[in-house]
Amino acid sequence: MHLRLTDEQKLVQQTIRKFVEKELMPLEYEVLKNEREGKPSIAPSKLKELQLKAKEFGFWGINTPSAYGGADLGQMMMAIILMETSKTFVPFQFGGSADNILYYGNEEQKKKYLIPTINGEKKSCFAMTEPSAGSDTRNIKMTAVRDGNAWVLNGEKTFITGGNEADFVMVIAITDKEMHQATKGREGVTCFIADRDMGWRSEYIHTMGEWGPASLIFENVRVPEENILGTVHKGYQLGLEWIGFARWIVGARAVGMAERLLQMAIDYAKERETFGKPIAERQAIQWMIADSAVEIEAAKWLVLNAAFTLDQGEDNRHLASMAKLYGANMGNRVVDRVLQIHGGMGYTRELPVERWYREARLWRIYDGTDEIQRMIISRNLMKGHVKMDQFI
Repeated sequence: MHLRLTDEQKLVQQTIRKFVEKELMPLEYEVLKNEREGKPSIAPSKLKELQLKAKEFGFWGINTPSAYGGADLGQMMMAIILMETSKTFVPFQFGGSADNILYYGNEEQKKKYLIPTINGEKKSCFAMTEPSAGSDTRNIKMTAVRDGNAWVLNGEKTFITGGNEADFVMVIAITDKEMHQATKGREGVTCFIADRDMGWRSEYIHTMGEWGPASLIFENVRVPEENILGTVHKGYQLGLEWIGFARWIVGARAVGMAERLLQMAIDYAKERETFGKPIAERQAIQWMIADSAVEIEAAKWLVLNAAFTLDQGEDNRHLASMAKLYGANMGNRVVDRVLQIHGGMGYTRELPVERWYREARLWRIYDGTDEIQRMIISRNLMKGHVKMDQFI
């Protein structure tokens, strides 16, 4: 086993770190100010400008195949890059990418949706969750009924990331109720590409954090037959692939945030004095810092292992659940300790600690709750789908 980054990986890591420190971190005060005033965190024009700057360094379409103009750096590099960009809360994503399941489109769909998304001309979102169906996809109610050469969609999706800004949505709907019930939700659902101008609308959902998801409402929305993504009745597998990819990414983001926060805590502990001594000399503070460092390192290796396994073309769903479960909880514990170390100052909006505190709480819920991840992990072990030494 080789447990060190290659020289190339280190170079990419350092380049991204410099970009984050030079281009993104200076925007943090402006982002906090905008969010307090109810404005967008960062203007779309500014985001585009930053993406073009990153493109000059070769960071465009990090995991996009070279055939589509991307860098195709792989999942390990994606994890490393996300850990670096997540050291700031400035909402930035490198350009030139598209949802992983969009590559399953046919040539016409790729031309109409994939290429424009990669080029930044269109924005997409994925919609499976419903008011009565979160992790339990068997409770999906949205239907799609064939009508000539089109399908008519009715229902509601909720907590959809990017749903307010998307030009089109990849949406899961029931296309055969009997099949859906007989297979416990694994079949009988289909993924449709639905343009906003086909008639669906979005409504903003206010949350305790700065994440602004949407509810998508479909009322007799007609989607042409050619907009089916993948195979009729087999959309559940596409949904699983989309969700599985997102899970270990939550862990990567938690690692980046926690590393930045822990360094803030260390710096503050050295400066803050009580009873004539820096609080860094207090054992209670030292233990919080030590525990956080150990947990960050553990989460980092879980994430990297999940990414590495995917790069090998192997099934990483078990590892992705572990990385998501541990990473999300680690992030919550670290930000709580860091706020405690900062005391009253950590609770104010003058520092970003409280903002991260609110954001981190979401990680234990979306893309599969803690409870769902535990169910998946235990089921895989109990049924013998994976062995304890399988990934060594």
